Amino acid sequence: MNVFVVSTGRCGSTTLARACRHITNFTSGHETNRSRSIERRLSYRDQHIEIDNRLSWFMGTLAKRYGTKAYYVHLKRDPEAVAESFMHRWRARHSIIQAFGYNILCVKEQTIDVARLYVSCVNANIIHFLRDKPNAMTIELEQMESQFPEFWSWIGAEGDLNAAIAALKEPHNATPSHPVLNRFRQGYRTTRRFIRRRL
Repeated sequence: MNVFVVSTGRCGSTTLARACRHITNFTSGHETNRSRSIERRLSYRDQHIEIDNRLSWFMGTLAKRYGTKAYYVHLKRDPEAVAESFMHRWRARHSIIQAFGYNILCVKEQTIDVARLYVSCVNANIIHFLRDKPNAMTIELEQMESQFPEFWSWIGAEGDLNAAIAALKEPHNATPSHPVLNRFRQGYRTTRRFIRRRL
C-alpha cells in the first residue's frame, strides 16, 4: 500500500513528513525522488508515504501506475497564506512559482495574482484528480494536529502517535515573515553553493 500526499507546496508538507517518521510500518519521505531520472521519478516501494508537492504535476501518471489501491491525501492551507508565502519564493532555487509565472503563464510580472492563480490551479487539479478515488482525504494545515490521528487510523499506521503529534508542533521550512530576511537567506545559500563549487 502506498500513500501519496499532494499539495500546492508551502502548506506544511515538511512538517507532516517529520511527523510521519514516527510511523514504524511505513517508510516515509519528503520529495524523495526529486533528483532522480524520469524512469525512477514515480518509483516508490510498497508501504511508503510520499509527501511531494510536485506530484501534483504527475497525477495522471501516478494514477496509471498506482491506481485506486493507493491512498491519496490533499494537503491544504488557507489559499491566501499560500500565495503570500510563494511571493517570497520567486528567487529561490528551483522556484516553482517562478517557473509557473515565467514559463507557464509567460508573464514577467511578479505579482500576488500570479501566485493566487498557481494555488487555485493546483488545488483545482488535485480536487478533480481525487474525485473518483475511493481512498482519499483532505488535511488542512490549520487543523493538522487534530486531523493527524484520523490520518493515522485511516492508513493503519503503527508507531509512536504522541511523538508524531509533538513533531507537528515544530514548523519546518517556514518562509521568513520579512522579505529582506528572505532575500538575505537566498543570497547566503547562493554564495555558499558558489564557494562549494570552487573548492
